[in-house]
Amino acid sequence: MSYNYSSSLHEIDEYTEYTRSYDTRYIAEIRHLGLGTYRILKDLDSYILDKKVEAQFVKWDDQWHRTDQRKKATVEKEINLNLAEERTLEAKSIQDSVNNILLHTLEIDDAVNWESLKDHREFKVPNPSNSLNSELKKIKDPNPPISRSNGNPPQKESFKASLSILDRIIPSFRVKKEGKAEVEFQNAFFTWEKAAQETKSHNQALQKEFEKKVSEVEEERNKLKEKFDALEREWESEKGRYYQLQLEHNNKIDHLKEKYLKCDQQAVIENCELVLNNSEYPDSFPKDFEIDYNPESKILLVEYVLPSPAQIPTLLEVKYIATKKELKESHLSEAQVAKIYDETIYKITLRTIHELFEADKAEAIDAIIFNGWVEAVNKATGKLVNNCIVSIQTRKDEFLEIELANVDPKTCFKNLKGIGSSKLSGIVAVQPIAQINKEDKRFVSSYDVADKINEGDNLASMDWEDFEHLLREIFGKEFNSNGGEVKVTQASRDGGVDAVAFDPDPIRGGKIVIQAKRYTNTVGVAAVRDLYGTVLNEGATKGILVTTADYGPDAYEFARNKPITLMNGSNLLYLLEKHGHKARIDLAEAKRIQKGIS
Repeated sequence: MSYNYSSSLHEIDEYTEYTRSYDTRYIAEIRHLGLGTYRILKDLDSYILDKKVEAQFVKWDDQWHRTDQRKKATVEKEINLNLAEERTLEAKSIQDSVNNILLHTLEIDDAVNWESLKDHREFKVPNPSNSLNSELKKIKDPNPPISRSNGNPPQKESFKASLSILDRIIPSFRVKKEGKAEVEFQNAFFTWEKAAQETKSHNQALQKEFEKKVSEVEEERNKLKEKFDALEREWESEKGRYYQLQLEHNNKIDHLKEKYLKCDQQAVIENCELVLNNSEYPDSFPKDFEIDYNPESKILLVEYVLPSPAQIPTLLEVKYIATKKELKESHLSEAQVAKIYDETIYKITLRTIHELFEADKAEAIDAIIFNGWVEAVNKATGKLVNNCIVSIQTRKDEFLEIELANVDPKTCFKNLKGIGSSKLSGIVAVQPIAQINKEDKRFVSSYDVADKINEGDNLASMDWEDFEHLLREIFGKEFNSNGGEVKVTQASRDGGVDAVAFDPDPIRGGKIVIQAKRYTNTVGVAAVRDLYGTVLNEGATKGILVTTADYGPDAYEFARNKPITLMNGSNLLYLLEKHGHKARIDLAEAKRIQKGIS
């Protein structure tokens, strides 16, 4: 057959049947694997049978295509229906989490679990000596040598002369044959003896080679054992360091808890930060805040970043429209968003105050001032603004009398004399009841240095006090563009702070400590550690270490994933040039000046 219409779904069994000598009949059994059907077609003409087969397959393929499309449409519909249901359930869950922001916290003990902050994890790095035996087994013993054998020496009896009667009668004949036999024996023994010596030498060489290999294997094993001994010592040292650091960390937790229970100012602030960091909110909500505490008045001040109206989730439901083959979303209206936004802000405010009071196990807080800040676009001006939209002060004894599960959040807020506009979604600014005081007795008046610097001046050999004021001036220019300010501390550098920057940005800003290291040598990790400790002690959000030199790899490694920025000499020169000043850094020259070498 000349059939040429083929597909992976087609199958043909064909054969020719002879019914009479002059009559040939062609038969084909065809199947469509997709539809699971078959037919037997016959014809006297093979060409016509080809056409019948082709026509039948075309018909079947069309039927199969329609069936397959229906199946795909059904599957696609089912997938989209499931997707719509999943997204609807997810949207409902998010809406519920927003609606239950206040009630959620009432089911939780917000006090800091100090034990949970400790690290009790075991050192899980396996001891390398555990794999020593398996590594030793990989070193195979050499095969013993196969010694060569030379056989037994020739025996004299084997060379005994064969004497005839005549030899026995005539002595000369007998002597001659016996002499010949003796010569043959001596030759054979000599040959054997020579071969035996060669065999002995050969076997000795094999044994020597074997002993050499045994020695090499033993040496390799000893080296491997020494290597694993060294690895084990290193492992033991690493294990010791791990548990030492773990112990230090856990001791710090105990120390922090002890300081907190004694109402230490910084410990109270850190306790409150832990509480608010543990508080869970929808992913779209920001979580940023700044806290200050006055131990004399026992007032806690919280500057809290609130979500903007745009961060309120609006999706309610997702439906699949089969006729259009599309997913249709249903969202909250603007009016609904505005209403939910106002309710949410009041709930977050009350929730934050509740969490802080509930977690105050040291009885360190008598009152809380809460300022809620929002960064959003002012619809009237189109500009990005950062406004305080709610501010409230409440006493602990007064607040704890409230049954938060039963209150209307807005009414409760107003009853506590909270300040806020009638529609919070309008992001109308209000005057905060109080703000974090940026004054610090360590601060001294500063003076300008940058304009006195010439392009050829070497920063590495500057007076150290001038260097600190230079940094204050340059960082001041950097922060002033955003409304910030930088102040220099007294020459005693109390607390390890050379300058303090205040960035008003509620998200990335806050208190930033700056330390200056006018060094000519690489700055080690100790200086970075000191800065990190200062950041923690100062309650700062970030620390910046500036040097005229550079930092060692251990310093960069320690600063990784910490709120620390390391600026080397190149970074400093770039910052100076950015603000219109040029200088240079020559460490070698500075070292010579320090040593009094011209």
